[in-house]
Amino acid sequence: VLDLGCGPGSDTLSLADLVGDTGQVFGVDFDTEMVEQANERATAADLGERVLHRQADAAALPFDDGFCDASRSERLFQHLLDPQQGLAEMIRVTRPGGRIVVLDGDYGSLSIGSAIPEVERRVVEQYHVMMNSPFAARSLYRWFKTAGLEAVSFEVVPFSFDDLDVFAQTVLLDRVLHEAREAGRITDDESRRFRADLDQAADIGGFFASAQLLLVSGRKEHDAFDD
Repeated sequence: VLDLGCGPGSDTLSLADLVGDTGQVFGVDFDTEMVEQANERATAADLGERVLHRQADAAALPFDDGFCDASRSERLFQHLLDPQQGLAEMIRVTRPGGRIVVLDGDYGSLSIGSAIPEVERRVVEQYHVMMNSPFAARSLYRWFKTAGLEAVSFEVVPFSFDDLDVFAQTVLLDRVLHEAREAGRITDDESRRFRADLDQAADIGGFFASAQLLLVSGRKEHDAFDD
């Protein structure tokens, strides 16, 4: 199984349980430090021979055609300059009949409950410009179909926050507000009022923000001469 965008091995160790003692998991990440951490975790879990990680570009994977039985990626495509090429590579290295699964967030659906929505919309726009492909998730279903994958299915997975501290830490809110001010997207006063508004909502237990993930799955078609 290939895990594209494996980070520090958050999921590859769990995948080892699924593939069993005779299977292998290959994690790929562009960040060398993440790969080093992932390999350290695999070694510490005595899985160094079955869970392997390496640095590589998602647009040019260092594996032969049909290398793996299945491939998956979680919350990576939003960061890719060319997510369609990333999907093409996942399909290439997966054997005919193998499953390809991608989960990613649609940042166009991000909504932060605020009494000043005109500022909130510009804050959300700042998230968009800080990502390479903030809307990739909503195109996954089309891309899977265009690539000729079979048995393509999708699931919309909503997620929400009612804790401002958790939200701010998860989505780097203070950094986003800083960059929005630097870019002239919002003024210093608007930034202060927006943050104060969220704090006020949190004080009464009324903070809320939400977005959605898209989970898309498909199967690579068998070669024409396969039995």
